[in-house]
Order: sequence, then C-alpha cells, then structure tokens
Amino acid sequence: MATLHIDGQAYQVSLGDNLLKTALALGLDLPYFCWHPALGSVGSCRQCAVLQYHNAEDSKGRLVMACMTPVSDGLRIGLQAAEAQQFRSDILELLMTNHPHDCPVCEEGGECHLQDMTVLTGHTSRRFRSLKRSHQNQYLGPFINHEMNRCIACYRCVRFYNDYAGGDDLHVLGIHNNVYFGRHEPGVLENEFSGNLVEVCPTGVFTDKTLSQHYTRKWDLQAAPSICMHCSLGCNTSPGERYGQLRRIVNRYHGEVNGYFLCDRGRFGYDFVNSSQRITTALIKQQAQSDPEIITKHWRKLCVDQKIIGIASSRASLEANYALQQLVGQDNFYQGLGLQELSLIKQVLALLKKPPATIATLKQVESADAVIILGEDITNTAPRLALAVRQALRNESFTLAKTLQLARWLDAAVREAAQNQHSPLIIASCHSTRLDGVASEVVSGNPETIARFAFALAHRLHGKSPSVSDLTPEQQLQVERVAKVLSKAQRPLVISGTGSHSSEVLAAAANLIKALPASHKMMSLVVPDANSIGVGLFDGSSFIEAKQRMDKGDIHTVVVLENDLYRHGEHAEISDWLDSVKHLVVIDHSLNPTAERAELLLPSASFAETEGTLLSSEGRAQRFFAVMPLSDQVKHNWRWLALAAADNWQQFDQLSLACYQAIAELEPALAMTPNAAYRVHGMKIPRQPHRYSGRTAVTADIHVSEEQQPQDLNSALDFSMEGSLGHRPPALNPGVWAPSWNSNQAVNKFQDESGDHLRGGDPGVRLFDKVYKGRWHPPAKPLPHREPSELVIQPLHHIFGSEELSNGASAIKQRSPDLYVALNPAQAQDLGMRDNDPVALHSRYAQYHLPLKILPGLCTGILGLPVGLPGMPVIEGGTTVKLHRLNNGEAGND
Repeated sequence: MATLHIDGQAYQVSLGDNLLKTALALGLDLPYFCWHPALGSVGSCRQCAVLQYHNAEDSKGRLVMACMTPVSDGLRIGLQAAEAQQFRSDILELLMTNHPHDCPVCEEGGECHLQDMTVLTGHTSRRFRSLKRSHQNQYLGPFINHEMNRCIACYRCVRFYNDYAGGDDLHVLGIHNNVYFGRHEPGVLENEFSGNLVEVCPTGVFTDKTLSQHYTRKWDLQAAPSICMHCSLGCNTSPGERYGQLRRIVNRYHGEVNGYFLCDRGRFGYDFVNSSQRITTALIKQQAQSDPEIITKHWRKLCVDQKIIGIASSRASLEANYALQQLVGQDNFYQGLGLQELSLIKQVLALLKKPPATIATLKQVESADAVIILGEDITNTAPRLALAVRQALRNESFTLAKTLQLARWLDAAVREAAQNQHSPLIIASCHSTRLDGVASEVVSGNPETIARFAFALAHRLHGKSPSVSDLTPEQQLQVERVAKVLSKAQRPLVISGTGSHSSEVLAAAANLIKALPASHKMMSLVVPDANSIGVGLFDGSSFIEAKQRMDKGDIHTVVVLENDLYRHGEHAEISDWLDSVKHLVVIDHSLNPTAERAELLLPSASFAETEGTLLSSEGRAQRFFAVMPLSDQVKHNWRWLALAAADNWQQFDQLSLACYQAIAELEPALAMTPNAAYRVHGMKIPRQPHRYSGRTAVTADIHVSEEQQPQDLNSALDFSMEGSLGHRPPALNPGVWAPSWNSNQAVNKFQDESGDHLRGGDPGVRLFDKVYKGRWHPPAKPLPHREPSELVIQPLHHIFGSEELSNGASAIKQRSPDLYVALNPAQAQDLGMRDNDPVALHSRYAQYHLPLKILPGLCTGILGLPVGLPGMPVIEGGTTVKLHRLNNGEAGND
C-alpha cells in the first residue's frame, strides 16, 4: 500500500496503477477521453491534467497527465488546483472548436461522455466563431451510423478496433488537426465487434443504426438486467424498451464474463423480439382464438391424456424446462436435440461436472500464457471468447514490459516494445479461421485428424495417456513443437467444444487437459445455445427416440417448448416424425416450421418479457429479467405449463425454488439473486430512469388519465420510475448512472476499481469449481479408408446466420451469407467443379441442390455445410455423402 495525497487529503492506495484509474476508484471526478480501462493509457487527449508537487513545501507544481503517471508512495497531486482546472478547460475548448452544435439532434445526447466531461470541466460557453472543419460520412454497414464531424480525435475507436479486437479496415486518415477515422472507402466494417464502437466512442461519431430505425432518447428507455441469448457464454446485457418495442441492447459490465464488450450478434440480434414473426395470438387448428377460457380448456383437455410427452429447449430457461418436466413426468421428458447433438452435450457436461482443470472465465482466459484450440471456430461459435483469446496473446508482451520496467497500462509503449511478439496460440481446425493470422501453429485436418493429433500430444506430455500410431512425419514434428510450448506454459488453456460435431475431438481435448503439467491449467468448452448446459442437467433422451413409442400408439400429445425441431434433423426425417403426432402443442414466441404445424399454438414471452435462469458454458448460473410487461395473450412459458397442470406456481420465485431444490447441481444458486420480496429502503428497483418522460402521453390517444403502471409480481424490479436508485445489488441493476456521469463510463462508480469486479460482487454463481483428476479416454480409431468421391460433412459456423433467434433481426440478415456448400479448391478441380456451380448433395433422406463455394482453407475430403442458415439442410457432422455437378434440367429438393 502507498499513501497518496490529493488536494491535501491522504488516501491509502495500491501501487502499480496509474493516477487516473486510482482517482476514479477513490470516487473522485477527473475528466478524460482517450483513456479506457480495457485499452490502457496513451495520453493523447490531455484532458486528465493534474498538478504534481515535488513535496509538501512545493506550492507551484508541474502539470502531468494522470493517465500516464504511476502511483507512488508519498505522491502529492492537485486535482482541483486552479492551473490544472484552467488547462483542462482550455484543452476542452480547443477540442470543441470543430465540434458541431448538434446536441439536441445527436443520438448520443443524454448519454454522451463528451457532454459529461464538458460540464465537469466547466466549459459552458463557446467563443469560437470561425468556420468549422467538416467531413463526409461513410456507409459502414447495417449496424453503425457514421457522423465524422463530431469527432474529437481521441483515437479510442482505432485503438479498440485494430489493437484490441484485431480489425484491419478502420483507419486514421489525414494529419494534424484534420484527421479522419473511417474506412479507405465506404463499406461494411468487417470485424465481429464493430458495434462496440458505439460505446467506446465518447461522442456521437459512431451510433447504433438499429436504434436509429426506432429512435428513442436514452433517458426514455426502460431497462432491465439480462443475459445474451445468442451463444453459450452468458454475456450480461441491458436491453432498452419504449412503448412495447425493444429498441436496443447495450453491454452490462461483468468483471468475470464480458467485461466492457459484446459481439455484434449479441448487440444487434435483438430485433427478433419486434419481428412480424412474433406469435401474439393463440391458434387452435390454425385459427386465431382470443377467448382465454376456450384456449385454457383446449390446452388442459390435451394434457389430461396420460399419453403425453414434452420436448425441452436449450434456449428456454431452467425453470421453464423444469415446469415442462413436471407436467409430463420424468419418463416422458425428452431433449429437443438430435442424437449426435445430445451425445455431445452429455459429453461436455460430464467434463464440466468433474473438470480435470479450472473452467476458465473469460477474465481468466485473458491471463493464459498459451492457448490451444481444438476443432472449434470460436470467432463464430463463441465470439466473445475469441476476443478474450486475443487479449491472452498479449501476455508475452507484458512479460517483456516487466523486464523493461514498463507498466502494462502504458499501452503504446508496451506495443512498441513488443512489436509482433505474442504468446503462443495453436489452432487445430478443419478450415481457416479469423484467428489464424495471430496463431503460432496451425494444424489442418478433419476432426479425426485433429483428434489423433491431440491424443498424440497428450501422450507426448504424459506417458500414461493413450497413444496413437500412424502419424505422418509432419504431424510428429507438429506434436513435438506444440508439446514443447505447452510443457513450458504456466497457465495453459485448452479450448474445444461441440462445433466440430466430433466426440473424438472432445475426448482428445479431455486427455490433453489432464496431461498438461502446469498446476494452473485451464479449460473452456463451447456449446451451441444459451442454456445448452442447463437443459443438459435434466435427464432425457433425444426426441428422435420417441418415434418408436408414437408408432405403437403410446403417445397422443407432444408439447414442444420453444424449439424448432427442423433445426435438429433433415426435413424429411422431422416431417415423418411430426406426421406420427396426433396432437402437437407448441409454446413459442416466434413462428418457425415446427410452430406452423401445431394444433395448438400458445404465444410465449421472449427473453425481453420474462425472467429465468440460464447456465453458461462455464457453468455459471445467471438470472435475466423482463424489460417490458406482457401484452395481449402472451404469457410466460412457465405460466402456460402451470395452467395445464394444477397451477402449482403462482409466482416465479416458487417455481425457481422448486427447480433449484430438485436438481442437486443447482443448490449453490439458491441464494444467487434477491427474490421478488427484496426491497431497498422499502422500495422496489425502478426499470425506468429518473428522467423518464412522456409516461402520461403513452395512452393519450385513448384517454387523458394516466393508466396504472403494470405490476411485476415476479421480481424486485418495477415497471416505473419510482423506487430506490441507490445500493442496488449488481444482479438487479438495470443500468449505470451517477451524478455527472450519464454515459456508460458511469460504470466506474459501481466497481471496486475501474476494470475490476462490480461492487457487491459480479452476478451469478459458478456451479463447477472443484477440480478432479479425471480419467484417460481411449485413443481415436485409425483413419478409415474413403473413396475419392466420398465426402464427410463438416459443419461451418457463421456468427451471422447460424444462430436461430438472431436470424429474425433485419440487420443480422443483411450480414448472413447465402446458402452454399463448400469444397477445397484441389478437390473441386478433381471433381470438375467450379465456384458457384449448381451441385446436388445426396443424403440419406433426400437430394439437395445448392451452389458450390470454393473455400481455400477447407481440408481435403470435407464438404463444408453451413449451420443454421434458413433453408439449409441439417445433416450430422461426420456423415459420408456424395456430391455431383447438376446438369441442365436435373431436378431435386432445394
């Protein structure tokens, strides 16, 4: 600890950080622009100037930049000194000479860091009367608006986009006082994290284009704490709503998970909630029904018959799946996954329950000093994990900086010293990935080859691990090189998952994790959906296995909970399965091919209108809450299920408690989040900001009196602006705001220190923290012989297009690829095929006609099949198929 004197007052602080970060942690207000907790210090904006005194007798001092000044014992600082305040005011006045007077129409208004810092600095009038510099704006794609005239040249955007996120198409153009931040030509920003520019930029240069299409002032948005629904990582989000329409998603800081950043799918995939495909009315035999008594009577009639089964959902909450299980009974509860999908989820869950290494949080991923990725394209299946891996690669540069006595937060100096040095990253994949450019070793091969490589690597690191034979000399050399790297690592990380559709890859990953000699080794396993791990805690076979019971007449009614079964098997197979169903009941919020076949279709709430618990891929249980009340006939999915039974649960807390008590692994989650009875100073927590406006005008076209605010009986949150603003638990905090801090930078007022844990603890609870010895898995089988004409299906994942819910967002659709199948160039040449040729894919059930895409990074012997694209055939990975070029007039399925 050190003693720091600020404006004559002594503080006990930690050594090692810069003065700006320390001052903010102490609750002091010091303006800044270029500094960001995740990006470090460069000292370019000169806005955090303070006076540094030589000793107690020094009354003059010298100006220093707080973000570039390390804290030392006895340091004396004048934050409120007149000279420092005048310097900050002068700098801000210079920055504002070219800034337009457009706050009333700027979309950043009311949530603008520049506004906050201007007021904080005392700059309230403008003396500059000359012409302002002006720029042309660029088209940057469907996600982001560009208004370059608002720029103050803080350089945050390019530092995040290029240095932090690994982008290469956002540049600084120009010199001196005439710099331009944009692309070399108008076009879509290609990086998967471009949406973070909206929050990183302290002004309104980059704004949310999806919000612009239904714009609402930030202080008029009702918000709630939520969880991203578009992958398994469990990133924390804060949705914003106005007039019954979801308007945006912004990042909700979590010290162990997403930190300050979201991927673009998580940020812009929300619009499915507002889609025309939303189910808002119950349908009985395809006819709309508005009478709740008729709906309930029909629903209960179908459930009276004991010949009923339920099909679970990996995108529904733990509580909803539990309610379904209680309705149909344990023996009639089926997982809504195909046979291969379920087998892989069970394999992952077994590793999580008894992990052979620490299950890494995203924060811990950033601390890894060596990373190996086996068969998982994490940029497309778990994007925020890929961003964390990019930060882990900097650890070697931090080690170098330490030897040079450079503080790690001196970002430009550390990057200059390190040049291209980075920690080792080994990627074993069937195709090229976005991380290949920063990888130190790339192992290319099909899943069988990857598994054999990993088994051989595990044996090389630990002699008791089963070995494999018949490796090529090149593969043996790769094993030696990688083993040498991993054996030296102190914090190695193994990443794998279900993305390659290979149980052998997962088994090999488990052996490699166990074989690593480091005592601080880590693992991360990726699964497809937001609650894949959670639904895996419920026993149940694949719904495919219920077919035999249906053929015997043992099943009359099938209840499908938020699941499109056509995403889990070939169209002909699923259609045949559904043809065997006498009565099909679907509970869902969006139309899909399964819902269109329902006898009874019940409209359920989306994540924005309900609450629940999700279990992330690291085994972290977290709660999400409704941001807006239910409308019309829409009910919580668990309420529909409760209505069909004995109406066991009147409130969500009752259901949640029963669920946690029924599943042993969920016991630590019992005290995870305050229940609906929780109050702060006797009041609920408001979802609406204290500056919320227009509430009395919402229904003015109907009547002049203000309606009573909707009542939320299921949480401690209220659909109102009345309530307590202070001392809110992080799990119940809808958003961040503090006096003088209206932008997202206000989060520093809610943290133990900037970039650290939230004050009061980060939300959620981890269920699988204990590390076990694990067991050795048998080695991969020898590579099978295949004819040149035989191709093996390999799933190809796309961040935009592969995930079901985000496909309903118009902005995401614009970034999704068209349908295709992919071949390696050499193999395409051998088969006499060219790019965009129409080809026929022969599967077990049908023949599909698709255009061919030549993919240079794809391995030989593989047919790449995009996952999840609407209209794309669903064929299990590893299936052997044949392909031929279509002749004119040849027919088949499309």
